[in-house]
Amino acid sequence: MRPFRFATVALATAALALPLLGGSASAASSAGPRPPQHSHAQFDRLRAAAPEGFVMGTAVAGGGHHLEQDYPDPFTYDKEYRKVLGREFSSVSPENQMKWDYIHPERDRYDFGQADAIVEFARKNRQVVRGHTLLWHSQNPAWLENGDFTKEELRGILREHITTVVGRYKGKIQQWDVANEIFDDQGNLRTQDNIWIRELGPGIVADAFRWAHKADPKAKLFFNDYNVESVNAKSDAYYALVKDLRAQRVPVHGFSVQGHLSTRYGFPGDLADNLRRFDALGLETAVTELDVRMDVPEGSLPTPAQEKQQAEYYQRMLQACLEVDGCNSFTIWGFTDKYSWVPVFFEGEGFATVMTDDFDRKPAYYALRDTLKDARHDDCGKGGPKGPKHRKH
Repeated sequence: MRPFRFATVALATAALALPLLGGSASAASSAGPRPPQHSHAQFDRLRAAAPEGFVMGTAVAGGGHHLEQDYPDPFTYDKEYRKVLGREFSSVSPENQMKWDYIHPERDRYDFGQADAIVEFARKNRQVVRGHTLLWHSQNPAWLENGDFTKEELRGILREHITTVVGRYKGKIQQWDVANEIFDDQGNLRTQDNIWIRELGPGIVADAFRWAHKADPKAKLFFNDYNVESVNAKSDAYYALVKDLRAQRVPVHGFSVQGHLSTRYGFPGDLADNLRRFDALGLETAVTELDVRMDVPEGSLPTPAQEKQQAEYYQRMLQACLEVDGCNSFTIWGFTDKYSWVPVFFEGEGFATVMTDDFDRKPAYYALRDTLKDARHDDCGKGGPKGPKHRKH
């Protein structure tokens, strides 16, 4: 999760845009009036609106910056949060609870408590899980970053970590972000700030995928990054790397774009084309961390025009994913502003999720729901699961 900018792109891109008519309430479909907030009707949930085989997910708040806030752990103590989490989504991603500093706080000690609880919650609510993340330059514990290890020791530490963590959840996690944010915006490997690449060389990335695959042969293994929504130097670097790794039979199964957007920048209008080129390599694709932050002065609320633009960004991201056969997983990075990371890291920006602090649905929520419903209807009209246009699984 890192700030970024997109080059300005005209918002009227015909291939992606489905216009939102009218004011902030326009994101609702023409099928009728909105149901009451907090509706329990099954048809009104995001997970139920999705086409068959399409997964709607969210990050599960906890760990990281949440530890410094004036509220108790959201996942553990907020009953309403858990209720909405289970009702609305068919996939969950630990926001911080599987990152190194949280799950492996000391060299000889793991803390699986929160990760186990999320995986068990998902099982009870018939949800899949995205594991996040195994190899990253950030949120590593001090014992690792400041340790005086030989190359052999460091390699052994990474292998043992991946084998232990992935192995613990074998058969319980659908997708893993194996390598996270390994390139900078110019498409260069992070050879300085990524301890693994700096100390062990670029080949360690392939080894991480091999070790994860051995620990759970059925899990789908992904590259994941920000600012790769468009065709640019960074996504080109991933494209070249994936081609090379797959030629070596390294078990890379997917490429995912995070999607931390801001309405102060243009929408990445070539997202669908970018995903298609990875799809053509035989990879699954996914949107994994979508939120859309807005410039709102402290003490103020977003205007209807801002909410309309935000809803359009959410809708266009989802529409682009739906247009690509292998894009079957779509995750928003938290669903309520109450626990969003955005105001903590982006001064003057916020209100980035699809629900308010009180879990009221914003226009962005209805934009997602109605786009899913339209896609589900289109799938049924083309013959359903056995029709020629059915999504890949």
